[in-house]
Amino acid sequence: MSRQVIFTGALLGALGVCFGAYGAHGLKSIVSEAQVATFEVGVRYQMYHAFFLLFVGICGFFTDKVKKNITILVVLGILFFSGSIYILTLKDLISINLRFIGPITPIGGLLLIIAWLTAGIQALKNRKEIK
Repeated sequence: MSRQVIFTGALLGALGVCFGAYGAHGLKSIVSEAQVATFEVGVRYQMYHAFFLLFVGICGFFTDKVKKNITILVVLGILFFSGSIYILTLKDLISINLRFIGPITPIGGLLLIIAWLTAGIQALKNRKEIK
């Protein structure tokens, strides 16, 4: 399971770099500075959680089940939180009503919080010494 978690973290990190580059270079000419700043929030949170998954993947005191649960929470959290921010940043360029996406952002944030709490609780419950 560790390899899959590390791969997922690395993939999310690589995508975060791509989205960050797009936000820094491609978006500036088509959306406002405020929208670029909002987009960058999504990228930042995606990168934080990519690093988090790399950490979870290398930690020996998490069981495979816990690693899998944290990975699912983080992936869904990034899709809902960062993904909704990315889409809402581009809403002026898309002629579809995207109002339904707004409430998805806090759900994603909640999933990310639960992932962190899961890691913290499991670290406290584990009897192995953390080295």
